Amino acid sequence: MPVTSSRFPLLPYLFATLLAVLALSGFWYGTGQPVVLADVVSPTHKLQCVSYSPFDKDQSPFDKPFVLREARMDADLALLAERFHCVRTYSMTGMQALPALARKHGLKLMLGAWVNPDPVETESEIALLVEAAKANPDVVEAVIVGNETLLRKEITATYLAALIERVKASIDQPVTYADVWEFWLKHPEVAPAVDFLTIHLLPYWEDDPTGIDQALAQVASVRQEFGQRFAPKDILIGETGWPSEGRQRETAVPSRVNQARFIRGFVAMAEQHGWRYNLIEAFDQPWKRQSEGAMGGYWGLLDADREDKQVLAGPVSNLPYWPLWLGIGGLIMAGALVVAGRPASTTAALLLPPLAALGAACIGLWGELARVTSRYPGEWLWAALLIGLNLIVLLHGVLRLSAREGCRARLLAWLDARGGWWLAATGFAGAVMMLALVFDARYRSFPSAALLLPALLYSCRPVAGPRREIALLLALIGAGILPQLYQETLLNRQALGWALVSLLLVVALGRSLRLRKPAPVPAAMEAASAANQT
Repeated sequence: MPVTSSRFPLLPYLFATLLAVLALSGFWYGTGQPVVLADVVSPTHKLQCVSYSPFDKDQSPFDKPFVLREARMDADLALLAERFHCVRTYSMTGMQALPALARKHGLKLMLGAWVNPDPVETESEIALLVEAAKANPDVVEAVIVGNETLLRKEITATYLAALIERVKASIDQPVTYADVWEFWLKHPEVAPAVDFLTIHLLPYWEDDPTGIDQALAQVASVRQEFGQRFAPKDILIGETGWPSEGRQRETAVPSRVNQARFIRGFVAMAEQHGWRYNLIEAFDQPWKRQSEGAMGGYWGLLDADREDKQVLAGPVSNLPYWPLWLGIGGLIMAGALVVAGRPASTTAALLLPPLAALGAACIGLWGELARVTSRYPGEWLWAALLIGLNLIVLLHGVLRLSAREGCRARLLAWLDARGGWWLAATGFAGAVMMLALVFDARYRSFPSAALLLPALLYSCRPVAGPRREIALLLALIGAGILPQLYQETLLNRQALGWALVSLLLVVALGRSLRLRKPAPVPAAMEAASAANQT
């Protein structure tokens, strides 16, 4: 008859629990620990200019009908006037009230007209731009005809230069065009038409991304080159910044601390050299995640709720919500230990709390990533399903280490009987994510935390599943590991992490294929659980 030791290994269990709690707490505390950097803004020192898009977090320029909220613009400009001398805009549509609001708050404007292939829309934008500049010469200090239009290959450089000349002939303010710096070099014929050049320097988005440690040097190098090549025309750095969230691109890692490091370092450098500049951007724009991925929505100096991200002044944290995730993780860990009950052996007592802490950390990390990246109900549902899968797998794992008496034994038997389902679900999620990262990687985040727990558990304790499906999932995931690493390069730590998780999942799927019936408990796990011994 099966027998189980009734002795509770209390001291090992308490020791392991203490270490697990310290590890979980240290992880979240270390992730969210504020970093102190030199401030670049104060009540007595304002910065030059900042990009402004007047959308609430529930709005988008693609909304139909398109309606901007004047009260939102009024409140936004009041906030920005505390830190900046001017704001830059990108379109004239719906912005008729902006000059009066800027005057009210003592701000100058660099007004932009959105130029695109539709001649009717472009003409409307140009007409509104000229009208606003003529009517508000005390507020509008320059105008920008088109933004990255050549980058998007929407019009020709000749047509753009003609538009610029038309606007110059109609107003007294300086006129410019704004684009990524390389496109000024590709289309030098535009330079003679403008009064000054507006270049975008975004090291994160370069074709060869620049890490935070080299980003400022890269900006300085390009600015110096343009100053020499296009002299005596002045240069405005029309966009520069760093995302606070999103996926790593080679060595370029988005984070709040890196955003603050870049912005504060750039402002200090620009003011030292006397450069004109405009920072991107005033507020996070969630709608940009649709076309640019998660990082597109997090370039703001303030978040979408208009809360300060401490980018310009004060200590800055990569995860200001870390106490929340620590609390949620603590509840998950405690719940897992309560469900598991008495460990089956001394070895199980040492393994059970770390497993519960690992599961809690993975669920928290995936929850934070989902909070940052999810855009619509389908993505929130996907995130919720993966959290549910992790909770089931965590329950499966902790019960494997428990004494398994009564209802615990019945629950484990139910989970064991469906172990192949949990593995297949993990493999399906892994295959979907791997295919996305191989074929549409630019705007995808790395979901390592979502699959680490099941990949690790089922690689150590294999379960039998549907063989053809498991074999297909194994092939898809395994085939994608090297291509995604090649695309991302070995300098991308997030890509390396995903490759390791994928490799673990391949091991789990491969071990499942070797089973033709429900997996027996391996010798090491059998010793750990001290269960089912005759």
